[in-house]
Amino acid sequence: MKKKKIDFESGGWAGTGPFSAVGLLETFFQFHDLATAKNLLSEMMAYSRKEKVLRKENPSEVFHFYLALRSLVRAGYRMQSKANKRKFQIPAGPIPVSGFMLGSLSEGEYRNPFLVFQKTFREFTLHDFDRFLSEITCFSLGTFRTGPERDTVTPFLHLNKILDAAKLILERAAVVAANEK
Repeated sequence: MKKKKIDFESGGWAGTGPFSAVGLLETFFQFHDLATAKNLLSEMMAYSRKEKVLRKENPSEVFHFYLALRSLVRAGYRMQSKANKRKFQIPAGPIPVSGFMLGSLSEGEYRNPFLVFQKTFREFTLHDFDRFLSEITCFSLGTFRTGPERDTVTPFLHLNKILDAAKLILERAAVVAANEK
């Protein structure tokens, strides 16, 4: 039976072709490297509380990033069921990396990055993330006297973890693919 590809609503930024979850991660990181993505997300958070417009000279960059993040969250939602697959995990034992390489992930999340998606989607739904991303995008692109009324810090922290976990999964998928050749 042929595997069915799922549309992650990526038509606005990555094309209309169907993507697998890992394929969408690859496409996301072709458009945005990890540091740039985290920086732009932080700017969106900061500007959502200011009376200034983020990227006033080219606000379409922010909207494009919003669409990409929405797709990334949807791919993460689909990937949470793969937490028990061994091929993207590292063996038990001490981790031979510095805290800098862990990013925002805990040691357990570094071992199994799919846990990030499980923990995140136990606490938030896709609708919650859509609302969060819509609010910070809207408020960062407008000159409002007030910012979002909901808690934006917790989803922001989870989204940073999602970005780190997605990059880690992509790196491990490349290693697995290279070893299979």
